[in-house]
Amino acid sequence: MRKLFGTDGIRAVAGEAPLDRRTVRAVGVALATTLGKGARVVMGMDTRESGPWIAAVLAAGLREGGASVESAGVIPTPAIAFLARRHGFSAGVVISASHNPWRDNGIKIFGGDGFKLPDAVEMGIEAEIERVLEKQQTGNSEQGTENDALPEVNEGYRAEYVRFLLEAVPGVSLDNRCVVIDCANGAASSVAPQLFEALQGTVEVTHASPDGRNINERCGALHPEIVAAEVKVRGASMGFTFDGDADRAMFADEHGNVVNGDAVMLACARDLQARGELAGDLVVATTMSNMGLEAAFRRSGIKMLRAPVGDKYVLEEMNKSGASLGGEQSGHILFPAKATTGDGLLTALLVMDVVHRSGKTLGELIADLKNYPQVILNVKVREKKPLDSLPAVAALIAAAEEELKDSGRVVIRYSGTEALARVMIEAESEEAMRRHAEAIAGAIRAELGV
Repeated sequence: MRKLFGTDGIRAVAGEAPLDRRTVRAVGVALATTLGKGARVVMGMDTRESGPWIAAVLAAGLREGGASVESAGVIPTPAIAFLARRHGFSAGVVISASHNPWRDNGIKIFGGDGFKLPDAVEMGIEAEIERVLEKQQTGNSEQGTENDALPEVNEGYRAEYVRFLLEAVPGVSLDNRCVVIDCANGAASSVAPQLFEALQGTVEVTHASPDGRNINERCGALHPEIVAAEVKVRGASMGFTFDGDADRAMFADEHGNVVNGDAVMLACARDLQARGELAGDLVVATTMSNMGLEAAFRRSGIKMLRAPVGDKYVLEEMNKSGASLGGEQSGHILFPAKATTGDGLLTALLVMDVVHRSGKTLGELIADLKNYPQVILNVKVREKKPLDSLPAVAALIAAAEEELKDSGRVVIRYSGTEALARVMIEAESEEAMRRHAEAIAGAIRAELGV
C-alpha cells in the first residue's frame, strides 16, 4: 500500500510530513542506498520558497547514504530527466509540486535512463525510507546541521538544456509572428525567455518574476484563459502557458481561444500521420480526454487508446502498444522519439513547428474538433475511501452510468497529487451532465468533505 508516492512523486505541504526535515533526509538516504555505492545524482527545483531548504536537506541525506550530488538550480523538471540521461547520472531529483499552490512542494525522481520510476521501484524506496526513519534519532530530526548545504549550481546545465530543445526541433521558427508566453512564475522563467527570443519573432513574456510565493498564482497552465486574453489584447498569433515545473503546456490560438492537450494531440497526430511517423496510426490519451477527440481521430483513421490519468501511465500504455504519441488533456504530451518525459517547452516548439510547416494557424489546424459538453468538479476530501464503500455515492455513480451509457462518460477518481476527488461527466446533454456531476460531487462532499 502506497503511503508516500502519488502519481507524480511525493507531494505535501512543505514542512509537514512527509516533507518535514526528518522524512526528507530519510528520502535522500533511502534513495542513495537503493541506487548503490558510488551513485551520482543531479538535482533541480522550481521557484517555491521552500525549495532551497528541502534541496539542502535532501542532498545531505543523499550524501549520508553515500551518493554525490550536483545541482542545476532552478530548472524545468524535464531538464533533469534529460541531464540524468545525457550525463550518466544514477538518478535525477526535482524539488517541485508542479501545479500545486506555493505552500506545497514535492520530490520527483527519475532513473538514470531519464524515465520516471516504475511503481515497484517507488514502493521499494518507500520501504527503505521506513527503515531509515526507524533508525533515526527523533530528538535531532527537525534540526538542520552544518552538512545541510546546497550543492553549488552548475549554470551550464540550463544552457545545455536550451541547446537540446533547439536541436530537437531543427528549423523551428516564429516566422516573425508575435507570441505570448506565460511562465507561471515557475521554473520556465529560468529558460523560456532566452529559448523563444532566439526564434525570429516577437515574444511577449508574462509571469516570469517569481518571488517564492506567486508560482501558479492566477497564471500558468492552470489558468490558460489568462494567456488567451493576452493573445487577444496584443493581437498575437499564439500563446503558450506552462505549469510550475514546465512539464506541461496549454495554448491559445490566434483568436484568443484556449487550446488544451486534447487539441494539441490532434494537431500533432495528424502531422505525424502525414509524414508517416505515427506508429500504427495510434495515440494514447487518458480517461479524461473528451469523446470529441476520439471522434476527430476516427475521422482521420487514427485509433485512440485510454490510459489511467498520469503521464507515467500514458507512457506505460505507449510502450505496450508501440504508440509514438500520447498525452493528457491537461497538457502533458509525450513524444518518445524526442524526450523521455512530458516537456512543456518541447511541446510548444513542436506545435510551433507544425504551424510553421503547415502554413496554417493553430486555430485552423484544430477547427473540426467538437467537444462533448464536459464538466470536472473538484471536491476537497479529508481522506480517500474507496468510492464503492460509500453507498450513496456508489448509487449515484451507477445511475449516471446507466443513463449516459450510450451518450456520455462518467469518470470519478481521486487526485494522485492533492486531497481531491475529481468528478468528470461528459454527455451530449448539458443538463444531464451538470445534474449528475453536481449530485455525485454533493454526495462525496457530504461523506468526505472538509
